[in-house]
Amino acid sequence: MGPTPQSSRRSRGRHWTALLGATALAVTAGGALAAPAAVAAAVDVDFPTHCVPPPIAGIPPIDGTTTGKITVDDATPQVGATVTVTYTVVKPAASNPTDLALPADIMTPTGTVTLGGAQTGGVTVTGPKKNDPVPGKGPFPSFSMTGTFTVTAPGAITLSPGDYNIHTSYILELDTPCTVTNPPAPVSETVTAADNPPANTRAISLSSPSGAPGDAVTVTGSAFTPGAAVTLAGRSGSAQTADTATVTADAQGGFSGSLAVADRTTTGVVAYEGGAWSAEKGAGPVAYVVLDDTPVPDGSQKLTTTVKAGTLSMSQAGDAVPLSAVDFGTGGASTGTLRTVTVKDFRGGPAGWSLTGKVTDFTGPGAKIDAGELSWTPACATDAGSPSTCRAGSAGVVGTAGATLASAPDAALTGGEFTADAQLSLDVPAFTPPGTYAGVLTLTLT
Repeated sequence: MGPTPQSSRRSRGRHWTALLGATALAVTAGGALAAPAAVAAAVDVDFPTHCVPPPIAGIPPIDGTTTGKITVDDATPQVGATVTVTYTVVKPAASNPTDLALPADIMTPTGTVTLGGAQTGGVTVTGPKKNDPVPGKGPFPSFSMTGTFTVTAPGAITLSPGDYNIHTSYILELDTPCTVTNPPAPVSETVTAADNPPANTRAISLSSPSGAPGDAVTVTGSAFTPGAAVTLAGRSGSAQTADTATVTADAQGGFSGSLAVADRTTTGVVAYEGGAWSAEKGAGPVAYVVLDDTPVPDGSQKLTTTVKAGTLSMSQAGDAVPLSAVDFGTGGASTGTLRTVTVKDFRGGPAGWSLTGKVTDFTGPGAKIDAGELSWTPACATDAGSPSTCRAGSAGVVGTAGATLASAPDAALTGGEFTADAQLSLDVPAFTPPGTYAGVLTLTLT
């Protein structure tokens, strides 16, 4: 038999896995990099630069000033998120080193962005082979380069322009590298990263799913804060009733306490730390019914029936997801669609549900792609007649920390059938060794 209404919904986990395979990195000609999404505000900064023209130009190094700007697609990410960085050289220090005019679309820029503060290191950025014509000895035009990094620590992360190189492919293959004279350059952008909140694993169960008005039910809890005062309370839909009691969690975070339930409108019982209910520090609601004990009038017959509670379950349409191939040297988004997941909530009562996923690193031929490079855009649908309404999770990074695919909230009466899926995108670094990479996405229903 499946779980009964006495059990907390957090104890009803269901685990399934989907293999995200066949992410082949084909060595073929690459295309231009896509433009980044809308970016946060940033400031232009000037910094001294030492540029070395190609030897064929026969001219000495150029010591000048570069104006640069760093922008990001998310200035307030959480740890584990992937941030897209755009480095724009607003005004290069170097110029066309030859008398020969350069035609359009022969310049390919590359560079680095320097991280500081809560997270250090460098971000490799590349730009498309795209430029306006450059006259002989004329100034190089402005250009932009993009790259990504995974947030590994909470706090303020500074981003400064770093070295860059202008490669030209016209008659000859020539490079003009420009280095920051006194690194690091001034800070152009700051990202404030937040730590992921710890998962709430608090759970409760009841000694009985029902009772007469005023009867006491034993509430047993686990995974609460050791030594914390825990409030036991009745719920009528989303509102708390006057039926409450207080217990203290033991050194292991467990407790067992008695709650007298008199309110006839009660639909469930919750337990929580602090002065008021919160999903972050609470457990439940677990379904509870106050039985109607109204006397039967003389000459009458009381008719009763029972609606049996079912279970919370899920199934999925397949366990393998092939993602699109990307090119060696270019990398980029390897995309696909999650196999549809069907959720059936036949428990009754006030408890909602949550469907979450987390992914492992993608391993391949002597290399790996970090789990933080996988993002999804969730979607969900509710079957007609269902008491609950499905909510899709937020678009963003899945990673090893996990993210919500879909959920349904607590309510006076919950239940129904739902389908959930997501568009997947794995950001493959440009020079990942060719081959097939696979990771495992684990889905958990609670």
